[in-house]
Amino acid sequence: MAAGLFHYAQFLLLVRGRLEQMVPVKTGYRRRMREWWVQVGLLAVPLLAAYLHIPPPQLSPALHSWKTSGKFFTYKGLRIFYQDSVGVVGSPEIVVLLHGFPTSSYDWYKIWEGLTLRFHRVIALDFLGFGFSDKPRPHQYSIFEQASIVESLLRHLGLQNRRINLLSHDYGDIVAQELLYRYKQNRSGRLTIKSLCLSNGGIFPETHRPLLLQKLLKDGGVLSPILTRLMNFFVFSRGLTPVFGPYTRPTESELWDMWAGIRNNDGNLVIDSLLQYINQRKKFRRRWVGALASVTIPIHFIYGPLDPINPYPEFLELYRKTLPRSTVSILDDHISHYPQLEDPMGFLNAYMGFINSF
Repeated sequence: MAAGLFHYAQFLLLVRGRLEQMVPVKTGYRRRMREWWVQVGLLAVPLLAAYLHIPPPQLSPALHSWKTSGKFFTYKGLRIFYQDSVGVVGSPEIVVLLHGFPTSSYDWYKIWEGLTLRFHRVIALDFLGFGFSDKPRPHQYSIFEQASIVESLLRHLGLQNRRINLLSHDYGDIVAQELLYRYKQNRSGRLTIKSLCLSNGGIFPETHRPLLLQKLLKDGGVLSPILTRLMNFFVFSRGLTPVFGPYTRPTESELWDMWAGIRNNDGNLVIDSLLQYINQRKKFRRRWVGALASVTIPIHFIYGPLDPINPYPEFLELYRKTLPRSTVSILDDHISHYPQLEDPMGFLNAYMGFINSF
């Protein structure tokens, strides 16, 4: 922090010097300019320091309960948060939930209890860089690493030889595609996938419409670290709210829960690194879309059709053309990018209908 303030002060002095060189040589004027810049510096430095180092918000009781009821395991020296609930006794069924960007496993809380009534184990994790998991920086975040973390978690839980149902959303859809590719290759130590249900994820780069802020952070170069530091609750909430339907937008307290998860462990500072998954998806399209198209396990897609990121009908037309064997559930017209939060009962019913169909 001290080094940052020193460099900022140097910047102010440099700007002042340039301006003084541009004005006529008048001793009184220069003195007034010097005094003005000193006042600006004295005011700006502490304000900027306070703004860039705002502490993360306190966890709400609900989010605190979610954290304390979960556990951590270690992946290559990094702590990964996960939830593991025991549901129906005697059932062999296991479901693993993969969350989206930029949020966390808490995205599933509205359907969690419903899932425990059908599955023996309900498991979800915060990917590296998300939620309560570690957020190392600098770090080259990748979909491949996130998939390996999922595999490592199931080994940690002793479930590496069990058949797993995957339920994913958004970013989690891409991780699921990589896990599916590995399963298709029959590599030892990989997951045995029984079924896959995707939801509102940009699995096709050509129909994906990232938000403006995502574009800026993904391709911002030297601007990205500045933008991530300047990000606050106001910017976050104004950016995320439009991806919800007009009648299903999150309350302010729900937005604060999402923001608290991002700010935990300074997660706002790694958002630009996490967003490289958009570039990875383009680069590895053949690998990941090919995995979906070539496997024979049951695949389903739950779709909120008002999604501006994966717009209707372009996305759905391409999905049905590419994956004709997959079944699809289209939710109500006003449901958008976060269907499990916007219409939890509709989402749960659609998923149960899929699971009970085979």
